[in-house]
Amino acid sequence: MKREPRGRIHFWGESSCKESNRGQTALAEREAVCIKLIHTSDWHLGRIFYKTHLTEDQAYVLDQFIGIVRDERPDVVLIAGDVYDRSTPPVEAVELLDDTLSRIVLGLGIPTIVIAGNHDSPERLSFGSSLMQGRGLHIVGLPESCIPVEIADEFGPVSLMPLPYAEPAIVRDRMGAGEAKDHDTAMAVQVKAVLQATAGAARRGDRIVAVAHAYVAGGQQSESERPLTLGGAGTVDIGHFAPFSYVAMGHLHRPQTLAGSRVRYSGSLMKYSFDETDHAKSVTVADIDGAGAATVRTVLLKPRRDVRRVEGTFEEVVRGPAPGVNRDDYIMACLSDPDPVWDCMSRLREVYPNVMQVEWSAGMARGADLAHLAGAGVDHRNRTEFELFCEFYEQVTGEPMGEDEIAAVVAMLEQVKAGREAAAS
Repeated sequence: MKREPRGRIHFWGESSCKESNRGQTALAEREAVCIKLIHTSDWHLGRIFYKTHLTEDQAYVLDQFIGIVRDERPDVVLIAGDVYDRSTPPVEAVELLDDTLSRIVLGLGIPTIVIAGNHDSPERLSFGSSLMQGRGLHIVGLPESCIPVEIADEFGPVSLMPLPYAEPAIVRDRMGAGEAKDHDTAMAVQVKAVLQATAGAARRGDRIVAVAHAYVAGGQQSESERPLTLGGAGTVDIGHFAPFSYVAMGHLHRPQTLAGSRVRYSGSLMKYSFDETDHAKSVTVADIDGAGAATVRTVLLKPRRDVRRVEGTFEEVVRGPAPGVNRDDYIMACLSDPDPVWDCMSRLREVYPNVMQVEWSAGMARGADLAHLAGAGVDHRNRTEFELFCEFYEQVTGEPMGEDEIAAVVAMLEQVKAGREAAAS
């Protein structure tokens, strides 16, 4: 049975809680007793995948997302950062976000909280946020702007605490927190600040939900995530989130849960790298009961074009996809041929128009050996073109040239030499 909005939404001021106007007014009663949240993150609008703009693919999936919101009728939608793929998003990405949020907040009347991730520009993302609050849209870009939002049900209030991504230097500067030396201590500062802002709620034992963007220690990474620091560090301790009933996390692209069901990464909107081929992209639906216990389930998202690998010899791969498989998917071809294939990419695209990359599995074991051809300490100036080509051939194919190959290479090099001499005369 579909639920109709039920609870009430409040917004914490500096000293008191005020009931909102339009978009924040009292919500009608509904049968279920849990607060329902829809949690998503890492949309990366404006993403380019191997020179292919993904805006149409993202719009296709966001249409499904809006349908899920319409069917589920949550109390609030939480978008946990990396809304855009880069700090200066293209126009079509901005238009897509505007259309999506308008359909959710204005069209469906569902309040929505959006925080900045490490790909977003916090200032650009939160432009006009004060005006939007009156319609039920709360965009939080900077750490000092973390004003908690409150929703209420039959059991009392639930405090929603936005914790946007912030570099330690920004936390030190914006919040006057000299102790924020790294991402872990910066998160500790932010959590402390929002808990102080709702000290009354904490004393009453109210349910508290956080919306955050960070790399929690123990989470599983993917290739498409931008490291937060050089060397891939920048993790935060999961202990910071102990006061919360549920933590709607963003940053990691694989859907996953830490600390039971309390700390949850919804995962990215789509697959953004070939190491995500086994991911089941989804939307997280979390129900928070009167005791603050979270029950989590997922609703799968179906892409317009999947991201997947096809494996086998070249001849096996070009026979075409298996029945029911979309030939227009984004493809990495993993070929096991022992020898190079002429005009491989063009011929593959006759079968798979969106093949993005070719990987030669037969050469993987020899890949490390290729390094010494251009490695440090190797002086190629004292070696002939014939010697270099012979070594290159052996490293690529795994065996030396035969007599016929040698004769062909010698003839080719002599022809090249003759052409050079003729051009110089």
